[in-house]
Amino acid sequence: MATEEHSEGLAFHPMDQFIVKPLFGGEHVGVLTVTNVTLWMAIAVLCVIALFVLGTRGRAVVPNRTQSVAELAYGFVHKMVEDVAGHDAVKFFPYVFTLFIFIVFSNFLGLLPKAFTPTSHIAVTAFLAVAVFLTVTIVGFVKHGVHFLGLFWVSSAPLPLRPVLALIEVISYFVRPVSHSIRLAGNMMAGHAVIKVFAAFAPLILISGVGIAVTPLSILAITAIYGLEILVAFIQAYVFTILTCVYLRDALHPAH
Repeated sequence: MATEEHSEGLAFHPMDQFIVKPLFGGEHVGVLTVTNVTLWMAIAVLCVIALFVLGTRGRAVVPNRTQSVAELAYGFVHKMVEDVAGHDAVKFFPYVFTLFIFIVFSNFLGLLPKAFTPTSHIAVTAFLAVAVFLTVTIVGFVKHGVHFLGLFWVSSAPLPLRPVLALIEVISYFVRPVSHSIRLAGNMMAGHAVIKVFAAFAPLILISGVGIAVTPLSILAITAIYGLEILVAFIQAYVFTILTCVYLRDALHPAH
């Protein structure tokens, strides 16, 4: 679905940048079709390998810039896991760290000209969110058995309200992967669409004869929004990761 604006025969489609296209011709996209989404996810993985394998292979006592970035990212996520989910959640650090780094690189690579943002697609973010949901649910039942269901029973509430609150807790629990995935995909899609809209305003305003003075305002707006998107790219990766830590904490310590 594309949004279309016209000005004296010109048109721009801000949503076209999110179309999934096969890389090797044709229009049909099947389960095993290699698409632009596949390509940019693979590039994100290669960037992760370059940073954490090639960039830190020297393991210098005085780190270079690449090693410093890798160590800062490692320490940042490790502290997040320990502070939010508890010390016993550190065993899940590799999984949480992988999520964070993959989302960060996917978000930032999507800001490059002509690039594609995998995390702007609900299929990608839904897979990540469902994987988190299944992981924490399995961990909860494996660690606590049926006592994991105590997560839904608010024992501190008055007895007549507990069944109602339990129903609300169950609904909110199963809504988690929906909100977890839509939040990331929605924010990334919205930001890129706004940039495309402002990028189209500059030539349209100039051609329509409104005046050259207005066009630089569009360029300034694009620059400002682009700077905001850099911040959003990191924040959304952080939010996705910290929510994963919160869900993990609930699985490890389910009692209200």
